[in-house]
Amino acid sequence: MRIAVDAMGGDNAPSEIVKGCIVAAKEFSDITLVLYGKEELIRQEGIEEFKNIEIVHTDEKILSEDDPVRSIRRKKEASMVKAAVSVKKGENDALFSAGNTGALLAAGTLLIGRAKGVDRPGLLATFPSLSDGDTVFHMIDVGANADSKPLNINQYATLGSLYSKRVHGKQAPTVGLLNNGTEENKGSMLTKEAYQLLEKNPEINFIGNVEAREILNGAADVIVTDGFTGNAVLKTIEGTAISMMGLLKDSIYNNGMKAKIGGLLLKDSLKNMKDLLDYSKHGGAVLFGLKAPVIKTHGSATEEPVYYTIRQIRDMLQSHVLEELIDYFEHNEEQMP
Repeated sequence: MRIAVDAMGGDNAPSEIVKGCIVAAKEFSDITLVLYGKEELIRQEGIEEFKNIEIVHTDEKILSEDDPVRSIRRKKEASMVKAAVSVKKGENDALFSAGNTGALLAAGTLLIGRAKGVDRPGLLATFPSLSDGDTVFHMIDVGANADSKPLNINQYATLGSLYSKRVHGKQAPTVGLLNNGTEENKGSMLTKEAYQLLEKNPEINFIGNVEAREILNGAADVIVTDGFTGNAVLKTIEGTAISMMGLLKDSIYNNGMKAKIGGLLLKDSLKNMKDLLDYSKHGGAVLFGLKAPVIKTHGSATEEPVYYTIRQIRDMLQSHVLEELIDYFEHNEEQMP
């Protein structure tokens, strides 16, 4: 298994990207990590002893402020572009980046290409269920498409169910449609039409509408929505988790000795709570519906999230979920628009 890594993507690149790769290379001898970026900067992190880390030198990188499509077309020598091309050619099996999200979506769609029958790829993110810290749920789309059609949401349900079955071992994962109420007639024209398609989809275990306040409590194994709504929910969850931990920290440090003693006694419990709220430990967001795995982690990712994302990619490749997805859509022409 060979994973192409955009070593220059993200706020902390290449240092934290390379550090995370080193941790993964130590643990997983069955993967080869191919790092695309400035060779002299990558080598500064001490990769010489790892036979399963390779470097492909690049002089360019795509910046966060770059126009996504234009940068993919003009910066042919950029680390993200060369990594994507290597996957298209079959030299590597998957693409991983912490860089410009729009550019990565463009690279995946324009360079690697959509799987036959998939109208629009969607971003799938994995979250811990707060009702049971040992289980997770998936939400798709969390930002690939601001404007979606009912067909897209229906396809996301099939994609998400396949991922949950093959990567996380769910036998019959439940699928819920994110909406502003649980009644069938609730929502916008988009969600009402999507509901009708989801009800008729024989490949999923559809349980109806799910409200946003219930998703973290494990209301469904797969939550489907349009990319605009999904991205807003993703950032709300992320912001709420950060704010909660900040409020707890302030309450402990700014309310006298009793609060500090209480905080010390609760230290282990608070750490468990922080770990539970940290969805980055479940890997990055998968751009699902392409001919090869493309995975995006947070732009501010450090060593630990990088490691977890590589572990996630390895699990994906081992599960052969993508091959099953491609086979399903190729043999179900009615799924095509």
